[in-house]
Amino acid sequence: MNKILLFLLLSFFMTDLSSAQNQQIARQGQVSFFSYTSVENIEANNNQVLSIIDYSKSKIAVSMLMRAFVFKKDLMYEHFNESYIESDLYPKANFEGTIIDFDENLASQTKIIKGQLFIHGVTKDIEIKTNIQKNKGNYTLDGEFDVLVKDFKIKIPPILASNIAKTIAIKFRFQYQPYEE
Repeated sequence: MNKILLFLLLSFFMTDLSSAQNQQIARQGQVSFFSYTSVENIEANNNQVLSIIDYSKSKIAVSMLMRAFVFKKDLMYEHFNESYIESDLYPKANFEGTIIDFDENLASQTKIIKGQLFIHGVTKDIEIKTNIQKNKGNYTLDGEFDVLVKDFKIKIPPILASNIAKTIAIKFRFQYQPYEE
């Protein structure tokens, strides 16, 4: 499955082969989310996130399998995949965006990434404040942003509404390496 995701991301970026030297890949990026409520906090981590950055074009793409999120409790995993995200119908989340005013010559910068986030069959325009570090030619991007559950048409039964926050905090970190086939 990861090879299919990689192919889709690469086909998005590989409009011309000369730009391949300006692309880097993060094969094990990290995305986590946190939902705070007075009843119970919900937290999950996904360390199998695939991302490609083309720094010459200031473009980024991210793809992840929803079933790769790891929870502290098995029941949370089951509810997340079966009842809320419906991973059988919507197995992936994707993001494609542009880093605004990106300067590939700077070692450290904080920029806004504007793009489209696709979750649960819904695409939404978002802006994400992102820290970008360059070390020995390789990039690391990290940041956090919030999403509203209702924006992605995730249904929460009224009886469980107090157990799940309306706003979910998402954190990410991608460490890129040069792409090699």
